[in-house]
Amino acid sequence: MEEREFNALADAMLVRIEQALDGCDADIDFELKDGGVLEITCESDSGASKVIINRHTAAREIWVAARSGGFHFRPDGDGWVGTRDGEALMAAISRCLSEQTGEAVQLS
Repeated sequence: MEEREFNALADAMLVRIEQALDGCDADIDFELKDGGVLEITCESDSGASKVIINRHTAAREIWVAARSGGFHFRPDGDGWVGTRDGEALMAAISRCLSEQTGEAVQLS
């Protein structure tokens, strides 16, 4: 996949994630920054934490960094799947946000 094609695909996914977060009831703030970086701040009883989602053009992946670890996702058909376990990107983000906010988060 060419770099331009990957960046367009990844940027579209970041916008989709941002839209899903916009409808989320959990105590979060988020900002899509230049260069394909989505920074999510989670509030919980134990304080604030972050989940960072960014496109990694060289590897042609979207990377997620959370308290529970780092996760890499590649485009696969109409979705993005984890390189380790095949978990869907939106499911992984939902899981990480649920863990960090202490609230049930289900993004679609």
